[in-house]
Amino acid sequence: MSASTRAACVLLLGLLWTSCGSLRTPPHRLRIPPHDQVARVARFVAHQCDWASMATVSTHPPVVGRPFSNAFSVSDGPEGSGTGVPYLYLTRMEISVQDLQVNPEASLSMSLAQTDYCRLQGFDPQSPLCAHIILSGSVLEVNGTEAEFAKKSLFSRHPEMMEWPSDHDWFFCKFNITQVWVLDYFGGVKTVSPEEYFQASLHRKQH
Repeated sequence: MSASTRAACVLLLGLLWTSCGSLRTPPHRLRIPPHDQVARVARFVAHQCDWASMATVSTHPPVVGRPFSNAFSVSDGPEGSGTGVPYLYLTRMEISVQDLQVNPEASLSMSLAQTDYCRLQGFDPQSPLCAHIILSGSVLEVNGTEAEFAKKSLFSRHPEMMEWPSDHDWFFCKFNITQVWVLDYFGGVKTVSPEEYFQASLHRKQH
């Protein structure tokens, strides 16, 4: 193949690549529930987020008794079938888990800034329009059938967990929700009771 022929082929491939790129489907846009449906918004955020910031009461010097925040992978169920209950896969070797062994009370924060939603909308993570929730409650170990569901929920969304060291004595937990705080619009934070939260439908009702 001559140099001129190779150059023509490269140009043609470049044009084809550009044309194909222009036909690509735009990024998936999440459809958040209306902001007046506060409980549904909370359920939506909890299901969309794969990780959360969990604050515990520290048991470690020099910050004993003070708030201590750490990042954890979470899942409230396999994609498309969330329960609203955040599940976690933990080891007692982890410093925040050591806090929980002394005091299981904690708070869990999740934000749509963790997805593409806020970036595509042009919302700063601190903007009220970039919906986020704070869950108050406690972390409880689960066993039996619920542990099996937690495993399915977490491993389906965090497959790397299956390869984590087996000698770390991993166990499954749930975040037992006692209060839900929602910020998804102007006008200040809104609260949702656990009853309202769990009764809310994750999916839009069909008419």
